[in-house]
Amino acid sequence: MRIDVVSIFPEYLAALDLSLIGKARRENLLDLNVHDLRDYTHDRHRTVDDTPYGGGAGMVMKPEPWAAALGRIATESPVAKVSGNKPVLIVPSPAGAVFNQEMAYELAEAEHLAFACGRYEGIDERVIEHAAESFDVRPVSIGDYVLNGGEVAVLAMVEAICRLIPGVIGNPESLVEESHSDGLLEYPVYTKPAAWEGREVPEVLLSGNHGKIARFRRNKQLERTAARRPDLIVQLDASTLNRHDRDTLWHSGFAIADGKIVPKSQIEQD
Repeated sequence: MRIDVVSIFPEYLAALDLSLIGKARRENLLDLNVHDLRDYTHDRHRTVDDTPYGGGAGMVMKPEPWAAALGRIATESPVAKVSGNKPVLIVPSPAGAVFNQEMAYELAEAEHLAFACGRYEGIDERVIEHAAESFDVRPVSIGDYVLNGGEVAVLAMVEAICRLIPGVIGNPESLVEESHSDGLLEYPVYTKPAAWEGREVPEVLLSGNHGKIARFRRNKQLERTAARRPDLIVQLDASTLNRHDRDTLWHSGFAIADGKIVPKSQIEQD
């Protein structure tokens, strides 16, 4: 996969040289390039922003440098050269679709991703419109809050996406059991020693009974998700739940009604 990131703070993306993502770059599993937007300016002050039309606080990123940077990336795209398809351009924005694990899996299948790190009050909207001629443009948010720029969001998304690429994670089975892989949060994990600070590892994990261990972990997933992310519980397909799952959810405050998972309080009110 090829990844291009454009930012006025390229040093912010230095973390992409670390850990498994950095290792994947060195092993040529990722062709990851970081571009300084100021390299595409033509004045001695290397200006990338100006005041907003219509007034208001803050500054807006100018279209010319962005058009030049994205134009070069589009021209060099291996996707465009080989298949004629458009590379994907992700624009971090609190006004975008919310990034989640499903989107990470989808984007991990792409051949070429580009990321545009906005700053100030954002990028001139005409850049987004213009870029759609050469890219599949997707404004994406990592949550309902506002950051100073897109770099933090890009670091999070690149790591979430690239760890799904074959070869990046040493043990691919670990991807199957983690949070959100099946719509639930991950179960709690433990290691040696079995007793620490007066706290014992759950006895079932020491039993060697793989069936009971699997049931324990599944119960903990359901209980933890019900407590922390009830919004995920109600999105589960009730038809996939067995009797043990339903019992666990009942004790966690949820029930099955008309083929759907609902809070027990909703049934009591009805």
